[in-house]
Amino acid sequence: MRDVTLQELNRYDEEARHVGRSSLLLVVGLLVGLGVLALALVFLADRNGASNLLADIYHALGNSSGAQELRQGQGDQFVAKTLMAVIAIIVGVGGIWLVYAGANTVIEALGAKWRTRLIPWLFIGPALFLLAIFLVWPLIRTIWSSLTLEGGFSANYGVIAEDRSMLTVLRNNLLWLVVATAGSVGIGLLIAGLVDRVKREALAKTFIFLPLAISLVGASVIWGFVYAWAPPGQPQYGLLNAIWTGLGQEPVAWVQANPPLNTIFLIVIMIWLQTGFAMVVLSAAIKGVSTEIIEAAQLDGASERQVFFRVIVPNITGSILVVTVTIAIAVMKIFDIVWVMTGGKWDTDVVANRMFIEMFMFFREGRASALAVLLFIAVIPIMVVNIRRIRRQGIGA
Repeated sequence: MRDVTLQELNRYDEEARHVGRSSLLLVVGLLVGLGVLALALVFLADRNGASNLLADIYHALGNSSGAQELRQGQGDQFVAKTLMAVIAIIVGVGGIWLVYAGANTVIEALGAKWRTRLIPWLFIGPALFLLAIFLVWPLIRTIWSSLTLEGGFSANYGVIAEDRSMLTVLRNNLLWLVVATAGSVGIGLLIAGLVDRVKREALAKTFIFLPLAISLVGASVIWGFVYAWAPPGQPQYGLLNAIWTGLGQEPVAWVQANPPLNTIFLIVIMIWLQTGFAMVVLSAAIKGVSTEIIEAAQLDGASERQVFFRVIVPNITGSILVVTVTIAIAVMKIFDIVWVMTGGKWDTDVVANRMFIEMFMFFREGRASALAVLLFIAVIPIMVVNIRRIRRQGIGA
């Protein structure tokens, strides 16, 4: 091993001092940057911050009248809003860079052992922080509101068990969960099996999948014209009643009468929307089934129906479960269709719709929070089933 010369020692010492100065400058820059970032966030939180800043600029340039107009909420507000947007972009991009650069410098200084442990948290930390702010904290606050506001637990949760209208709401949600989920998955599976054998498969799938591109509100408006009703003797502009009266029958108020049958008619809209999603996923799963298994069943004399239900379906149970869980969670939160079609009247109300009414029409936050907690508890078993299925498949194990 060769001897280290004095010149090399001086060079190593100079490099160490240079690294130390760079790290010190970076830490100082980080602290200054974080201070500027904090001031910028305070500025962005002020609704009149951009107008006041622009007014100060105008005043410095000698345009006192323009500065006065801006401070009074007049003048060129477009420039003020543009200035606010530019500052927000600079603060957002620069602030994120400062946070990552500074945190990385601190972690690098701790050594290899801590670097290996902390670097992953550096990247997922901001995401976890945002999740805590926008998901965990609202959940905690909602639970707390349901237990403390407007009479507390007994008043807010007791009304769910005692009020007959609430029992109707729960019945409707159960009806939605069973019928909409089973209908979407069942019809989607059937169509996936049928289109797998047709020549124009892509075209057929397009027509079935197309409704999924429509929003729930848009679909409700469309089906509102289908279910439209007018008194006997008047022209029926609703498609279903036009056909029904053309057959010599009296017009029927499809969604305004005959509960819970009117809820079934609303559920048809959800099935119409979700069938395309189920079909696409299950069709891909069917194509993944080994042709050797299918050919072996056919050689054993199995009919097409037996091959489908006894060979194909058991091999795609994982995909069926995933589709079922996804649609079930969407159905549990159903709000748009009920709100647009009936507003919850005629015994068609559901939990999400009643929660909205309690919160924003009757201003009973405690009762609305209790309904939100109830909906959350109802979704938990579905999520648990999905997580167990994923673990059983070896994902995340």
